[in-house]
Amino acid sequence: MIRSLRIRLMIGAAILAVLFMSALLPALQRAFGIALENAIQQRLAADVATLISAARIEGDRLSMPEHLPIEDYNLPESKLLGYIYDQNGTLVWRSTSTTDESIHYLPRYEGLVDEFTRVRDESGREFFVYDVEIDLLGGKQAAYSIVTMQPVSEYGGLLNYFREQLYIWLGGALLVLLGLLWLVLGWGLRSLRGLRNELDQIEIGERERLSEEHPEEMRRLTDSLNRLLDSERAQRERYRHSLGDLAHSLKTPLAVLQGVAENLADQPRNREQVQVLRSQIERMSQQIGYQLQRASLRKSGLVRHREALAPLLDTLGAALDKVYRDKQVRLERDFPAGTELPLEHGASLEMLGNLLENAYRLCLGQVRVTARRMDGRLELRVEDDGPGVPADQRERILRRGERLDTQHPGQGIGTAVVMDIIDSYGGELEVEDSPLGGACFRILLPS
Repeated sequence: MIRSLRIRLMIGAAILAVLFMSALLPALQRAFGIALENAIQQRLAADVATLISAARIEGDRLSMPEHLPIEDYNLPESKLLGYIYDQNGTLVWRSTSTTDESIHYLPRYEGLVDEFTRVRDESGREFFVYDVEIDLLGGKQAAYSIVTMQPVSEYGGLLNYFREQLYIWLGGALLVLLGLLWLVLGWGLRSLRGLRNELDQIEIGERERLSEEHPEEMRRLTDSLNRLLDSERAQRERYRHSLGDLAHSLKTPLAVLQGVAENLADQPRNREQVQVLRSQIERMSQQIGYQLQRASLRKSGLVRHREALAPLLDTLGAALDKVYRDKQVRLERDFPAGTELPLEHGASLEMLGNLLENAYRLCLGQVRVTARRMDGRLELRVEDDGPGVPADQRERILRRGERLDTQHPGQGIGTAVVMDIIDSYGGELEVEDSPLGGACFRILLPS
């Protein structure tokens, strides 16, 4: 399927141009043929007039001079032939140019004054014939048919030459027309390219709204997109403020509950209840954090963000190296310089942070991050040399609250946050075995 509007329009215009030229070609050939026949008829009529002016009536007989004013009649090899017939159809005179010709033409003498037609000789050659019937010659009564002939082959040669030239010129005109159409379509679609460039700038955050410098036909579209952008921006701000207010409003009650638990812990008989209370408070805090992250890290509608991968790894690696300094983890990087994640900054930090934290926590000493472009998508791999994930447990750990590692605190929501982020950006997450010996989290993101 052709996705380019310019190419689609160009193909349609080219088809119409070819059809038009195909219809025009026979019409032009026909018009030229008619014009050429008219020119031949006029020439033969002029030649007949020369014969009439040269003819004389002496007594009751026709007399013609030995040399005619038109030299073609006097040359044996000439293609211009002249004949004179009486009213009974008997040939009474023929020009010198007809010496080697054997054309059997019988004039009808029906009072038509003149007639333009075609005849063939014994060998099948075709001739144009112009026949003029006269009743007066030199002021005397005389009934004759004055006939001039010319081979059709010359006409055919001219027609073929014209046809060849027509093909060449029409073909050249078609190419020029297609070139002009391509330029005109490019000029006409320039506004669409401008709109596309502005949308690209909006996606990467270089501008916030579409400009007003667009054709009137596109004003409805640009106005609607601007309203959508403004609405999305305002809604996102309201969403963030609401989430901030919610987090702040829950922070104080949780702190109060934590203080009550500390007071109750001073009494030995309350230790078991305090342990349950602390566990539930921690669970509530983590669940609230998870829901806030899940709501705030989803992909925005029209804006396409890019986040450089290397600086993110620098930041996260430095933090995790401090947390797990006893392990001396070696973080390997395998991706081209300038590689970017098609995610917002916060979503990138949260996704990579959770995956790297799991890898640091479970590895023996080696973690590797790999990124590659493939089929219009970005493939990101986070691998470690730890114990790995059994094949029958891989789907379970991607569900919220599911954890295989029960020796470390946590509610098992980190991977679920990663899944939510990836899903919101139309990506995929798979768990595989790593060549390092541990687990490999393979992420595919549309780029």
